[in-house]
Amino acid sequence: MDIQPIKTESDYQRTLSQIEDLMSAQLNTEQGDKLDVLVTLVEAYETKQFPLDLPDPIEAIKFQMERLGLSAKHLEPMIGRRNRVYEVLNRRRALTLPMIRKLHAELGIPAEALIKPIKVAA
Repeated sequence: MDIQPIKTESDYQRTLSQIEDLMSAQLNTEQGDKLDVLVTLVEAYETKQFPLDLPDPIEAIKFQMERLGLSAKHLEPMIGRRNRVYEVLNRRRALTLPMIRKLHAELGIPAEALIKPIKVAA
């Protein structure tokens, strides 16, 4: 099995081409093992070269509200009274750990996105 690290864009493209050629490889064969290793290399390269930035916590909340058709009233069990919800949505109050836990559990927003610092409005 001749496998090289992915260091450049041309290495990356070459490896993608090799993966395409191996897509029909059977599991637990030399070709299947090679495919598995190449995919792992590509994932590592892509993670390093194309990192995904987490969304702003407030934008993540607003996106999920829109997606699920929720209003500020629906956030009260997770954040607190309606005025507290508006303070958070208008960046006048930061999220607390209990709020983050509830928003994550109830709305499925990744906790990693919610713990990202927000710029609180003055």
